[in-house]
Amino acid sequence: MTDLQKASLWKRISAALFDFILLCILVVGAAAGLSAALNYDGYVEQVTEAYEKYGEEYGVDLRISKEEFEKLSEAEQENYLAANKAINADEDAVRAYRMYQHLPLLTITFSVLFGILIMQVLIPVLLGNGQSLGKKIFGIALMRIDGVRMTTLQLFVRSVLGKFAVELMIPIFIFINLYWFGSISIVGIAVLLLLLISQIICLAVTRTGSLLHDVMAGTVAVDMASQMIFETKEAQLEYIKKLHAQHAVEAAY
Repeated sequence: MTDLQKASLWKRISAALFDFILLCILVVGAAAGLSAALNYDGYVEQVTEAYEKYGEEYGVDLRISKEEFEKLSEAEQENYLAANKAINADEDAVRAYRMYQHLPLLTITFSVLFGILIMQVLIPVLLGNGQSLGKKIFGIALMRIDGVRMTTLQLFVRSVLGKFAVELMIPIFIFINLYWFGSISIVGIAVLLLLLISQIICLAVTRTGSLLHDVMAGTVAVDMASQMIFETKEAQLEYIKKLHAQHAVEAAY
C-alpha cells in the first residue's frame, strides 16, 4: 500500500525491548573487555594502596566525607591535610586517581557506541530496510516519511546522533555524575525533563507518531508486511501515475 502503514505501538515497544536487552549484553561485554585492556582494576588497586599508605603514615582515613572531616579535632584535621598534601605530591598516585575517575565514562561511552554501531547500524545495513534484530522479529521496517527507502546517512543520524548522543549518553552522563557526587544538579534534572517532554511531544504531535531519533532522521517505523517502500522518489511517482491511469480506465466502465 502507498499510504502510511505505521507499525503498531506494541510492536515497536516489543522490538525496542528485545533490542535493548541485546544491546545491554553487548555493552557489558565490550565494557569488560575495554576495562581489562585499559587496566582499570590496576588503577583502582593503585589508588587504594596509596590511600592506605598515606592514611597509615599520618594516622588518618583519607576517605572520609566533608561532614566527617569537620567533626575531627584540630590535630586530626592537620594530619588529614598533611596526608592529603602528601598524596597529591605523589605523581603516580595522582595519575592513577585521574584514570580511576575518567576511565569509567570513557569505557561506558565507547562501549555504548560500539553496541549502537553493531545493533542499530551494521545489522540494519545487512538486513536491509533499517531492520534491527527486534524489528526483523516483529515485522517492522524503517523508511523515509515520504515512503522512500532510507539512506545510510539517515540510519547513522537516527542511531548515532539520535539514540546514542541524545537519548542514551545525556542520561548516562547525568547519572554518572550522580554516582560520583551523590546528587543531581538542577541543570541535570532540567535536561532529563526536557528530554522526556521532547519525546512525549514527538510521539503525540507528529503524524507518524515517532520519537526524537526518528524525527531527527526524517524516518518512520512501518509495518513490513503492508507498507510499500520505494527505492527512489521517481519510482514512487511512476507507481502513483500507473495507479491513477488504472483508476481512470476502471472509471470509464
